[in-house]
Amino acid sequence: MEFNCSIRTDVGHKRKLNEDSLLSLPEHGVWAVADGMGGHDSGEVASALVIEAVANAARTEGFDARIARVTGALEAANDSLIAIGRAQDQKRTMGSTVVALLLEEGRYCCLWVGDSRAYLIRHAEVEQLTRDHSLVQDLVDAGMLAAEEAENHPDANVLTRAVGASSRFRVDRVSGTPEPGDIFLLASDGLTRLVSKDEILAELSGRSLEAAADALLQLTLGRGAPDNVSFALVAVP
Repeated sequence: MEFNCSIRTDVGHKRKLNEDSLLSLPEHGVWAVADGMGGHDSGEVASALVIEAVANAARTEGFDARIARVTGALEAANDSLIAIGRAQDQKRTMGSTVVALLLEEGRYCCLWVGDSRAYLIRHAEVEQLTRDHSLVQDLVDAGMLAAEEAENHPDANVLTRAVGASSRFRVDRVSGTPEPGDIFLLASDGLTRLVSKDEILAELSGRSLEAAADALLQLTLGRGAPDNVSFALVAVP
């Protein structure tokens, strides 16, 4: 099955370096967005290592085997980033978030670590498929913080899980059945902190996928884009 897709990445208006990395392999039905952390060079290296690991695993035959290989590749990437950080005696964690979409006719699976998100746009509604691995999300889940306060909370950037952050590591997943006309959005928090679900739906409505990608990027840049912004749109025919 051929999937229509469009990807965008931009350094934004405040950062000097783009620490995000993207993967688009429509011929294998695999896409991913990784958001590196750790400061100059480290974040860029971390996200690139994670994306390379997913890309190498994505070429596995068979959907279930591909999911297993990508999961294992992320676990290996976690070990590699921890080892690199120790070897360089870094004081800060060298790590990355990641969200990946694996798609074939009749099945999809999203894998993620951190706060890069996956959304499903279906029948004029937007559903967030992933749950942020973050301090504020834990506070929301515990009833200690309202969901509408989470994005602007002073600890909004504090992650509870990332690739390379800890040897105690787990990849979360969600799966389902795609429908014709579905659109998946994978995005770093450079987009999701500035653009609401309703705005995502509005920018996608009545536009081609390429035009919608341009519109989402321009909307984010127009709001100051203090972080790198990267995303992938994938449409099911």
